[in-house]
Amino acid sequence: MQSNSVVPAWARALMGLVAGGVALGIAQLVAAFAGAKSSPVVAVGDAAIDLTPAPVKDFAIRAFGENDKTVLIAGVLIVVLGGIAPLIGTLAVRRLAYGYAGLAVFAAIGLAAVLTRPDAGIPDVLPTVVGVAAGAWTLGWLVRRATAIQPASATQPASARQPGSGTGPGSATEPPSATQPRSATESGGAGEDGNGGGRDGVERPAVMLAGADLWTFDRRRLLTGAAGGAVVAIGGAVLGQALGGRRAVDAARVRVALPRPATPAKPIPAGADFHIRGLSPFITNNRDFYRVDTALVVPQVDPDAWKLRIHGLVDRPVELTYQELLGMPLTEADVTLTCVSNEVGGEYVGNARWLGVRMAEVLRRAGLRSGADMLLSTSADGFTCGTPVDVIMDGRDALFAIAMNGEALPVAHGFPVRQVVPGLYGYVSATKWVVDIKVTRFDQDEAYWTPRGWAAKGPIKTQSRIDVPKSGDSVKAGRATIAGVAWAQHTGVDAVEVRVDQGQWRQARLAEVPGPDTWRQWSIDWDATAGQHTIQVRATDAAGRTQTEQEAPPAPDGATGWHTITVNVT
Repeated sequence: MQSNSVVPAWARALMGLVAGGVALGIAQLVAAFAGAKSSPVVAVGDAAIDLTPAPVKDFAIRAFGENDKTVLIAGVLIVVLGGIAPLIGTLAVRRLAYGYAGLAVFAAIGLAAVLTRPDAGIPDVLPTVVGVAAGAWTLGWLVRRATAIQPASATQPASARQPGSGTGPGSATEPPSATQPRSATESGGAGEDGNGGGRDGVERPAVMLAGADLWTFDRRRLLTGAAGGAVVAIGGAVLGQALGGRRAVDAARVRVALPRPATPAKPIPAGADFHIRGLSPFITNNRDFYRVDTALVVPQVDPDAWKLRIHGLVDRPVELTYQELLGMPLTEADVTLTCVSNEVGGEYVGNARWLGVRMAEVLRRAGLRSGADMLLSTSADGFTCGTPVDVIMDGRDALFAIAMNGEALPVAHGFPVRQVVPGLYGYVSATKWVVDIKVTRFDQDEAYWTPRGWAAKGPIKTQSRIDVPKSGDSVKAGRATIAGVAWAQHTGVDAVEVRVDQGQWRQARLAEVPGPDTWRQWSIDWDATAGQHTIQVRATDAAGRTQTEQEAPPAPDGATGWHTITVNVT
């Protein structure tokens, strides 16, 4: 048994920190080789997402945007490495078995998170088991490097070892007790080197244990060992990430030869884009397209191994490979997607040209049974969403999409296959990395977000946004341009109105659009006068419904209200 008083607190924390880092780094590396779906950190993070109340998730999206997963991963690492690992190091110095027990608890949490993931198997268990084993070995190795037993006879002064001056009966000299500190020279304290160590630079605090042996702390050996452990931890994590299928999937994506569409999209009208600086372009570049999903780490799905299963309330279950999907008649369509988390005037909306197979065609192959009203789609990372069957079958361009803006889907946007459904918020339609469709009923199944307080069905609400100028901008007095975008998928935008300082509503000029499923640019001229001004916008869809002034948050079925900004004119 070793005493914590021998080893400084920073050293105990360092041992645990390095051991924990090795455990996580090796786990990441093993996950890459074993084909596991995720490392323990990602599994714990996924579980945390599942258990987090909806209001907290909404706050995370608002506060961190597309970086919310990165923040969560960082939080898990801080808790594990900043809180749990140092405690394990302290326990290990007290008794190594205690440290191992702490790691066992750490392993149990990781295994519980991993095994509760969808389709978990043996390969998913290996990273946690091997990683914790590596961490346990590292912990024991560091403890042994940092501490050693110094026999009392090796440090006693010569006078104490003279005949007749021993510690037996009749001795004139009493042995030092375990609670009585030795002199600075004897204990390796402030001695000849003046810095708390002996001639060899090794610290020997004055703590004596059973058998009159002295436990010593070797700072130099600990630091060199910790440095080696840090290299292993960082190297394992980096290499594991690199080998986790990313290169293979990226290479497979580049090799995809996109077939020509059987039904091409209409040409984009020449007047679809006003080309006003600061105004969102009609087509959103792939790199600029928003991303909001529950995946902590972007799934790396091999298209050669990908399959789409259609089952449930169907006459003939269907299973399609990627090549079979590419061999079906493809449809090209311009569709704007919107996230239900988007605040009024928010950025979680974008427009792209998609290529894919009509979902209705695949469902007809399976044969929908009477009473089926919901498609429960499942992503490769376990996310589910429920889509109304009638929307898919009403003739709109609802797609199993394989391409985005003329190239195979970016991995972050669902490669190899995702859903695109005009007119529905993404949480009930836009499943990325889709692998499974269960034809079912809303009264029999629930998707991921429904039990978390969101509406089961999410038709997109008519919205408009001011892009130019931005709220808080300074504008020069005189003729100025106010411009933005408006959307009302699958109905279409028929009018946009703008007013300044609660004045009269004025009709904005509208850009051309190829159909009702995309957003629409608008602009209006304004004679700006000096001072602070408030600008508001509202849109009216093709069915005559005007965007409501009533403000509502995104939950449970999408935000409402007029986008309002304030600018200063000088």
